[in-house]
Amino acid sequence: MGEVLSTLVWGLVAGIVIGPLARLMLPGKQNISLVMTIVLGAVGAIVGGFVYDALGGQDTSGIDWIKLLIQVAVAAAVVLIYGGMRKSTA
Repeated sequence: MGEVLSTLVWGLVAGIVIGPLARLMLPGKQNISLVMTIVLGAVGAIVGGFVYDALGGQDTSGIDWIKLLIQVAVAAAVVLIYGGMRKSTA
């Protein structure tokens, strides 16, 4: 249970940071609210954490850089995909 809670908490924290950063990578003006950007970043980071765990990721005593990298990549992809979908329908 502790590992799931840790993944959720770090996913939310990552969403606050990664979501807006991923949004900055989108070209042009985006019609995505800051709250939606954070939510998408958090969802992506949480999914990335579960992907890492499903791939057999191990618990570490310090910062797990591989897990963090996967979370960042998935969160950025979610924000970018959503932004691209919104732009194509706008």
